[in-house]
Amino acid sequence: MIASVDLNSDLGEGFGPWKMGDDAAMMSVVTSANIACGGHASDPETMHDTLCLAAAHKVVVGAHPGYNDREGFGRRIIPMSPDQIGRMVAAQVGAIIGMARLAGTSVAYVKPHGALANLAADDRGVADAIVAAVQKVAPDVAILAISGTELEHAARVAHVQVFSEIFADRAYLSNGRLVPRTQAGSVIHDPEAAAERLLGFLRSGRMPVIDGPPIRLAADSICVHGDNPSAVAMAVLIRERLLAEGIRVAPFLRL
Repeated sequence: MIASVDLNSDLGEGFGPWKMGDDAAMMSVVTSANIACGGHASDPETMHDTLCLAAAHKVVVGAHPGYNDREGFGRRIIPMSPDQIGRMVAAQVGAIIGMARLAGTSVAYVKPHGALANLAADDRGVADAIVAAVQKVAPDVAILAISGTELEHAARVAHVQVFSEIFADRAYLSNGRLVPRTQAGSVIHDPEAAAERLLGFLRSGRMPVIDGPPIRLAADSICVHGDNPSAVAMAVLIRERLLAEGIRVAPFLRL
């Protein structure tokens, strides 16, 4: 059993007057917040408000860049070259770094969102482009990558600090990738079921999958998606269960 783990959530994913999830409630539970940068969601005011919430709760901030596809919430692959993806990521990360300064906090890491994260998990060219863009825009910023992916490997090769992430509310395949959202059972909505699976993983180091025996994954951070209707209840229960097991809930990076 690990001694300490981070708990993160994707937040600031509203746009204008439209809100996604309960960011204020989640900020009181998580230790790191992946904040949308204006691509798949958000705008300057939403970014600023969310960053101020993070600063007030002393939550570590991560940039959460995604495809410029609000209609698809960044969950559709948009045909782009690796260089174009790198420039898109650089623009979004640069924007939230500037907004974080206005809000009195700073960006500690970058975690790609949705379809971009899934593509970077398997496409080394895309993974390299994201890492190179982050290195140039924010050389002291770390990468938070899905465990066992090309993005994780690309960051290590480039000597960029990288941390591994698992998902409390998503089902896994035997290759370590997430079950596509188009498939039934891809998202776990029951907080109890998510907490039990997570604790089983932390005890054994093996994650259950839908198409084979459990697989080994690394976990510096656990994600609960902010757009899951059960997000707050799930995050609260997971935090309670972790603490009951003697596992400290703390950010993988410090403010």
